[in-house]
Amino acid sequence: MHFTLMFYESPEDFAARKDPAKQQEYLAGWSHYVHALHESGVVVSGFGLQAPETAATVLRSNGEMFVEDGPFSETKEQIGGLFVIDVPDLETALEWAARGPVNAVEVRENLPPMK
Repeated sequence: MHFTLMFYESPEDFAARKDPAKQQEYLAGWSHYVHALHESGVVVSGFGLQAPETAATVLRSNGEMFVEDGPFSETKEQIGGLFVIDVPDLETALEWAARGPVNAVEVRENLPPMK
């Protein structure tokens, strides 16, 4: 079964990515986790995302499409990256999510591919 793990990061986490004084510590937190995921063979794909302020959101209203700068939701924490993993069940997906170096991970089972 494929599950997507979405890792939510705070504004401080996104800032640490760019700050030379904090970047090494930030990356060290991820290094062990990412290595363990790949070593286990469960990774289907995964990647980090640029900071929320680089986002554009496309919205439909009354049949018209509008583009707004920034993320869709105005929340403190935003998705910083994700992994799609192939594991036997939700319990295993939750175990992998709990090992991540962030405070919030959303886990969802993927739908089967469209044909």
